[in-house]
Amino acid sequence: MILRIYTIIHTLISLVGIFTGLVVLFGMLAGERLDGWTKWFLITTVLTSVTGFFFPFHGFTPAYAVGIISLLVLAVAIFARYPRQLAGAWRWIYVVTAVIALYLNVFVGIVQAFLKVPALHAMAPTQTEPPFKLTQLVVLALFVLLGIVAAIRFRPDSIRAT
Repeated sequence: MILRIYTIIHTLISLVGIFTGLVVLFGMLAGERLDGWTKWFLITTVLTSVTGFFFPFHGFTPAYAVGIISLLVLAVAIFARYPRQLAGAWRWIYVVTAVIALYLNVFVGIVQAFLKVPALHAMAPTQTEPPFKLTQLVVLALFVLLGIVAAIRFRPDSIRAT
């Protein structure tokens, strides 16, 4: 029962992280800082990764690897955004790391959807089937494209705090 409640809380935090991350990403595409949204995106995305480590441990899994990578990327994003205040190269470093962190959250969301949603699970029960691979490839390509455009459009000299 406690594990079920913990899973629900972790999932809700993850969904908030994805939602706020998408708002932040579209803000970057529009050249907007969205300070409040950014704060919540970073907090919930860190919490998503941290809470993922408290599930029952059955050896080192790909989920742990993704969590570690996510936390490292988030540390750089937070450093670039706050102590370095997006100065110079830290602007694009922030954009790239924030987009990677959001992508990793979405990547795990897709994995979980294919595990838990019966219709998706039926199409790719082992997650080695074409529907799963194609979905992940399309999402990766979309994030790469959006990340490149965001890095170009998100300019510190034209950014105003919002």
